[in-house]
Amino acid sequence: MSTEIRVPTLGESVTEATVATWFKKPGDTVEVDEMLCELETDKVTVEVPSPAAGTLADIVAAEGETVGVDALLGNISESGNAGPEETKPRAAETKKTDAEAAPNGGKSGGGETVKVMVPALGESVTEATIATWFKKEGDTVEADEMLCELETDKVSVEVPAPAAGVLSKILKGEGDTVEAGGQLAEMTSGGAAPAKSAEAPATAPAASTGKDVEDAPAAKKAMAEAGLSKDQVTGTGKDGRIMKDDVAKALKSATAAPAPAAAAAPRAPVPADDAAREERVKMTRLRQTIARRLKDAQNTAAMLTTYNEVDMTEVMALRNQYKAEFEKKHGVRMGFMSFFTKACCHALKEVPEVNAEIDGTDVVYKNFVHMGIAAGTPQGLVVPVIRDADQMSFAEIEKAIAEKGARARDGKLSMAEMQGGTFTISNGGVYGSLMSSPILNPPQSGILGMHKIQDRPMVINGEIKIRPMMYLALSYDHRIVDGKGAVTFLVRVKDALEDPRRLLMDL
Repeated sequence: MSTEIRVPTLGESVTEATVATWFKKPGDTVEVDEMLCELETDKVTVEVPSPAAGTLADIVAAEGETVGVDALLGNISESGNAGPEETKPRAAETKKTDAEAAPNGGKSGGGETVKVMVPALGESVTEATIATWFKKEGDTVEADEMLCELETDKVSVEVPAPAAGVLSKILKGEGDTVEAGGQLAEMTSGGAAPAKSAEAPATAPAASTGKDVEDAPAAKKAMAEAGLSKDQVTGTGKDGRIMKDDVAKALKSATAAPAPAAAAAPRAPVPADDAAREERVKMTRLRQTIARRLKDAQNTAAMLTTYNEVDMTEVMALRNQYKAEFEKKHGVRMGFMSFFTKACCHALKEVPEVNAEIDGTDVVYKNFVHMGIAAGTPQGLVVPVIRDADQMSFAEIEKAIAEKGARARDGKLSMAEMQGGTFTISNGGVYGSLMSSPILNPPQSGILGMHKIQDRPMVINGEIKIRPMMYLALSYDHRIVDGKGAVTFLVRVKDALEDPRRLLMDL
């Protein structure tokens, strides 16, 4: 009996992930819920547990491959007898079927002809573009070694070799569009393969270090964000493929490098031609789709931002007065986020449309507050959700923020912890931002932007005084939130923060 291993739900608006690491290999015995592999998304790392006890029969999605939700990752034989041996009859059946269909009994140069076909591309996806061929005609390949990568509007799909042998003929080149189930190339297995295999040791090092090895999509993104080139990162994946962890290690090494070495960089000769210092990389179809969807989201909502400023004097005084006792009693530090969370929950009760969302032609009002708290991590921005924040005390909110923040930094947040938010707070002030316009987190209709606290001269009762001021920004969906409601919400937040006693009295 065989059990499928499939990609779990990745979370709201997350449709694909990259297979980062397989902890098991075909033939390994696994227990129920034992971790099989790790997936990486733009937001979190997701571990995939074993759905059954038995033997890992085969791996369908290799490391570095991009997979969609519910895509097949591999299979487990619950009998415990199917390891790598189970995959051999399947490969043999493929060879036999192709051999029967091929001319001359499927023999070519002393071996059998094996067709390389376009795999299933996913629901509603009927065609793909050939992005990269990792091998060329005449190359010797091993079974399951990556031959090429296809790109669709949703995911990138790597095509493994169906058998060991020689890539005899490429039928579709890079840039060609192919349909699901179409033929990509022909391989020769059997008699021709051993002769080429003897040459493999001499050519293997070049293949593992050459530029024709396609790195993991998550690693490409991480390198681009960090400004690292391929020669600055050592790949540990198959054929020298660079994985996301390799980029993180390279960044860590660069940070730990002695200052003199870093200072020596500017002394390198600078090319006169700017073009020589540029690198042009074609956007993948997946990245183009992501860009289009982000722009579509921005175009869908009638997004507008209103601003105000808040005098933080009273909040800071209250915090300074009680922070020691607060930490001693509750075991957590008192920050500003609990005040802002409380103030927003208070304001959302008065202006419920900011806590609502559009569903078709309906407006869905939420009679609860699931507060999203945006957090920057080494992997990127994530938004863990604190559920029923309107029912929580200051201490409970601070504990939840501290716990979610730590899990976010460690990449341990589950997708469930980032779903279902009704409103979001983003604190750009921790990075020094003085003012910004936050972008809505669909399907939410409001997001509050906090900023840097800065001493500024203010007129107080006819006198100029220096006060710690913060600009506040509320971005909202004007389709359901009118200007009056947005301004009222921001004024209520301002009032609550400038006189925190109002929060205790529910005023």
